[in-house]
Amino acid sequence: MVHSVLLFLVLTLTAVSAQQHQYDDPSITATMEKFSGYAINEPHSFQLTSLSVDAQALQNQIDELAAFSDSPAPSVTRVLFTDKDVLGRNYVKTQMELAGLSVREDAVGNIFGRWEGLEPELAAVATGSHVDAIPYSGKYDGVVGVLGAIEAIRVLKRSGFKPRRSLEVISFTSEEPTRFGIGCLGSRLLAGSEDLANALKTTTDIQNISFLDAARSAGYGKNGDDLSSVFLKKGTYSAFIELHIEQGPILEDEGISIGIVTAIAAPASLKVEFEGNGGHAGAVLMPNRNDAGLAASELALAVERHVLESGSIDTVGTVGILELHPGAINSIPSKSHLEIDTRDIDEERRNKVVEKIHQSAIKITKTRGVKLSDFRVINQDPPALSDEAVTKAVEIATKELNLTSKLMISRAYHDSLFMARLSPMGMIFIPCYKGYSHKPEEFASIQDMSNGVKVLALTLAKLSSQLHILK
Repeated sequence: MVHSVLLFLVLTLTAVSAQQHQYDDPSITATMEKFSGYAINEPHSFQLTSLSVDAQALQNQIDELAAFSDSPAPSVTRVLFTDKDVLGRNYVKTQMELAGLSVREDAVGNIFGRWEGLEPELAAVATGSHVDAIPYSGKYDGVVGVLGAIEAIRVLKRSGFKPRRSLEVISFTSEEPTRFGIGCLGSRLLAGSEDLANALKTTTDIQNISFLDAARSAGYGKNGDDLSSVFLKKGTYSAFIELHIEQGPILEDEGISIGIVTAIAAPASLKVEFEGNGGHAGAVLMPNRNDAGLAASELALAVERHVLESGSIDTVGTVGILELHPGAINSIPSKSHLEIDTRDIDEERRNKVVEKIHQSAIKITKTRGVKLSDFRVINQDPPALSDEAVTKAVEIATKELNLTSKLMISRAYHDSLFMARLSPMGMIFIPCYKGYSHKPEEFASIQDMSNGVKVLALTLAKLSSQLHILK
């Protein structure tokens, strides 16, 4: 009897030991990983309770970066390749280095901070945003997605996490079109825009400074005029995820912590110019006028009309610039210049609006006796859909952190729009005060930023642990 009991115990312990060590067999492990898509025996696992965000340090960094501005606080002005922009870039690189990331830059100033993974041969997971700022704007747009991403890396490091795929934080060059009229300049080039690379060889700003000269003055573009070195191959990243303030009021109004972006609306940008006959504001009678200013005003109203005619709440249009020449109160405008932005998540519907605007411009020339001297579509980008697997990772992370969330579209465009051409893409929104953005009152609370950083950190961990590139 004693011998039978001893034999049973020996056999039981042997079976348990065999079960515990079955994953040590490389062939079994490889088979299980192939079907699951995730690593077995993950050395990089961690507890959710160990995800600790130093939110006050993040707020301090945002405040410090905001000091690099060409306008007084609380506004921020940080335009591409200006002295303040260069100082801001140096600040970001310093924060990356302090977080233990290896830093590199490309020919147009995209900044990359890399945390090498356990399997560096695998495509990395990337995150990031931008730190340039339009004149007299706020200090959170884009910045939360860069400094917040660096803090997410710190969170994972403090938790003891070890990434399988490398993690990379990107600070994109010139998401804002302020200086050269081209939005998302850095991410467009990363996505391989040959047209843009060629156009930048002759592009100048309002002071007639060329893009290449401006880049060189900031320490970039030293290897000649070939910008194709910036291009990345599709598959360079297994996924890209961007943290951003919502720039709208929905999350705050509904008391929801996290917005999970399913699609990004894309803009079409137009430049329009009318030429009429100038003259003295008192001497030229109304029936005899060919007023370029009134032509521009009529077209601005036509933009609103055509957008509303689309029947969709997702179609929007804005006349952001309207300039008159000579610009004197007692002179009839002889020239007018408009810059128009139209957006929609439905590309065909947006393009129909653009065509209607064009037809209205032609009609105005006939009714007002002016000349349509320019009508150009500067860019007409397709919208982008978030990748289902990336969105799912964000959803799971949000639930595990016990945060409320909402699926939503982004009506503002972001660098993610172009990163979607390189890899599966997703975005995380956090609330901002009254939806304010692009103005000094722009604000995100420490708690909301902390929530966003936690969701980003956990999402990065999940995506980094995947063995196969997302489809």
